[in-house]
Amino acid sequence: MDVRVGVRVEGAVQGVGFRPFVHGLATGLGLSGVVGNDAGGVFIEIEGAPDAVGRFLDGLRTRPPRLAVVERVTTRDLDARGRDGFAIVGSDTSGERRALVSWDSATCDDCLRELTDPADRRYRYPFVNCTNCGPRFTIVKDVPYDRPSTTMAGFPMCGQCAAEYEDPADRRFHAQPVCCPSCGPSLTLRPHAGDPLTAARDMLAGGAVVAVKGLGGYHLAARAAAEDAVAALRSRKHREDKPFAVMVPDLAAARTLCVLSDAEEALLTGPRRPIVLARRRPDAALADAVAPGNRHLGLMLPYTPLHHLLVTNPVVLTSGNVSDEPIAHRDGDALERLAGIADAFLLHDRPIHTRTDDSVVRVFRGRTLPVRRSRGYTPEPVPIAKGRPVLACGAESKNTFCLTRDGRAFVSQHIGDLENYETLRAFEEGIEHFQRLFDITPEVIAYDPHPEYLSTKYALDRELPSIAVQHHHAHIASCLADNGVADPVIGVAFDGTGYGTDGTLWGGEFLIADLRGFERAAHLEPVPMPGGAAAIREPWRMAAAYGVPEDLRVARRPDWPKVAALAERRVNAPLTSSMGRLFDAVAAVLGIRDRINYEGQAAIELEQRADPSESAAYPAALNGTAPFTIAGADLLDAVVADLRAGAPVPVIAARFHNGVAALIVNAASRIREETGLAVVALSGGVFQNMLLLERAVSGLTDAGFDVLTHHRVPPNDGGISLGQAAVATARS
Repeated sequence: MDVRVGVRVEGAVQGVGFRPFVHGLATGLGLSGVVGNDAGGVFIEIEGAPDAVGRFLDGLRTRPPRLAVVERVTTRDLDARGRDGFAIVGSDTSGERRALVSWDSATCDDCLRELTDPADRRYRYPFVNCTNCGPRFTIVKDVPYDRPSTTMAGFPMCGQCAAEYEDPADRRFHAQPVCCPSCGPSLTLRPHAGDPLTAARDMLAGGAVVAVKGLGGYHLAARAAAEDAVAALRSRKHREDKPFAVMVPDLAAARTLCVLSDAEEALLTGPRRPIVLARRRPDAALADAVAPGNRHLGLMLPYTPLHHLLVTNPVVLTSGNVSDEPIAHRDGDALERLAGIADAFLLHDRPIHTRTDDSVVRVFRGRTLPVRRSRGYTPEPVPIAKGRPVLACGAESKNTFCLTRDGRAFVSQHIGDLENYETLRAFEEGIEHFQRLFDITPEVIAYDPHPEYLSTKYALDRELPSIAVQHHHAHIASCLADNGVADPVIGVAFDGTGYGTDGTLWGGEFLIADLRGFERAAHLEPVPMPGGAAAIREPWRMAAAYGVPEDLRVARRPDWPKVAALAERRVNAPLTSSMGRLFDAVAAVLGIRDRINYEGQAAIELEQRADPSESAAYPAALNGTAPFTIAGADLLDAVVADLRAGAPVPVIAARFHNGVAALIVNAASRIREETGLAVVALSGGVFQNMLLLERAVSGLTDAGFDVLTHHRVPPNDGGISLGQAAVATARS
């Protein structure tokens, strides 16, 4: 006797070919029924022989489409109807929205074959896509995910595309962005006549800077081997030293520029296609201005058909903005803002609904370590404990926000530094979009207690119960949530600065923490920051704050006595326990960097100069009782002594890194003796330093600790919103 079952599938099951998959699975098993989208996911009614229905349900769970994420399948028995055939039915837009939106996926192999086949009607068409690839998050306006709810709504399908869309045997069966040259978006190049792609490639080859409209915004492109072109891009974009990412046409080209591990190659060629920071080959054929003084290079492979057609040689591909502004994503805004940077604009007429920067990742011990989580990852949720819906507003730097509901934390795409109106507006628009898209009405708002953060001011203007989450507690909570851990740990939070509970600026912290609260167990000895924020821009000021000898080269400047006096008298010199500022002081003393042009530059260049083969470590004393202090000045004294003794700078830089790793192990071991805790969570922007991270994890593991690091969200301030959300959920 036949049975009839009602099925609900939840997760990322819209916009990924799930309904066509269900149709094929059901018809292949001789079952009848219907499938459709609704605000909660996918609903199915399936009818037929019990064993066939069982195989159908097993297939739903174990063989979904490649982009689908099946979180839950629930069933209920229904009365049999004897229905013939299986059909995809119209979407039901009523009810509570629980459906997930898929991330934007790189062009699949099937679409690439069409793109390069002269006999195919989509030959060299820059917008080819199917159910297995193409734009999703950046074009969707609402759920359920149907064409009218995307920016493809303005492109009615031609007869051939409509036939593919309606054909259950076609891989474009119910693919919402389906299009072709007859009915889809088109390219233009301004100012130019003729074939836009050919002309754009010729311009790049000739040394021009071309603005290219991509999936989540505009990029600025220049030939990566052309010194004049890359230098011009730097000058026009006001980006003096920060490394540029490079897009290469294929994996073979990537291998000529970088030494790649299997894990790095898998990320480069996978469907998410982030920028992967990899070890640069000494003989890489690139302009010096691409990544000056950096042993690593940000590589990515084409992830849209347009990129595949455009990039035949390595090109710099950087966000379409002036430094510190949000990426341009609307055509009029891009043409205005980038007019002084780009020599030409390669545009298309498919609107971008949500601006989304490229993601940036590293590989640490075979796992992904995010640096910037955005395109290709957002809006995939991170599992979190269930609780009241929370809006977490994130930090000021590298801002993301986070909304939670029903055990899911939706961390936004990278917003940027909340330092101007444009970025603040992007932050506000993003929150509104996520609230609508995921039908979340927050009942609690979480924020950083720093009184001058724009995200904090936004939070306090909302008429919601609010929870202040200390910056470094949020870092550790982020690492805990990232790893699905709720138990207390020894949290090591190292970063630039964050507002402490005592009113000073923290940043070299050892916490005893869980998701509900924390105690400060240890920290670097505080030192003044002479000039406040000026000490961040000018690392030599931190050398003065640490009181290095005045006969050193770093002290031979006219304003050194004045700044040293500020530090000594504590005038305009707030106290900080920051590990990032200690790195700055060492970089300045070693003559590596005394003024920065981008955040963290001194510490990054200090890591680049360090000799990884050096094993000696400088000592640092642990002083006092809980919270005990760590003498960062001991490390700097050892740096000065070795410098005077004529030790090479790479050796000194390495010994400093090893000393920081050693103090982590020593401090954690002392805290373990006092508390019994044997799990250490590492978070904060300093742990983007791969040399330090490797030495610290090795040392902690050898000392018998279990170590938690990030793999879903960044250890920097881009992960703060997840930590705030986890704390607010636990407390509320």
